[in-house]
Amino acid sequence: MKINREWHLENKMPKNPTFDQRVAWHLEHEKNCKCRSIPEKLLEEMANKKAKPNNN
Repeated sequence: MKINREWHLENKMPKNPTFDQRVAWHLEHEKNCKCRSIPEKLLEEMANKKAKPNNN
């Protein structure tokens, strides 16, 4: 998978992120970079909390 280096440099994951920060970061990451998918564990947490990934 190709990494969007510029996006990663400008969009660091916060240190000790909250659940909402992790979800927001990964959803933006999915839109802007295809280097990896949203981690399974986070997808499970999102499903449990009814927060769903944006499939655009």
